[in-house]
Amino acid sequence: MLGFMKTYVPINCSYYDELEAIATLKKAVQIIYWEKDQKQSLQAVQIRDLFTKNKEEFVVLDNGQQIRLDYLIEVDGKPVIYGC
Repeated sequence: MLGFMKTYVPINCSYYDELEAIATLKKAVQIIYWEKDQKQSLQAVQIRDLFTKNKEEFVVLDNGQQIRLDYLIEVDGKPVIYGC
């Protein structure tokens, strides 16, 4: 997925399940994501929650940051997969 997308593109359902499992296990992970056409990286963060707002899905991190799921590039070394 290239760049900063305006229209939400759902991630793969099984990948979403993996994010939920990471949250449940409270595992510290590396997250690489898009922010305004630039790749950003977070080290040793925990996923606290996942939620949907206005038909867009988000992850909430332990630092309070919220990232729209289709802005994710890679979580815990695994590239994000799009489409169910």
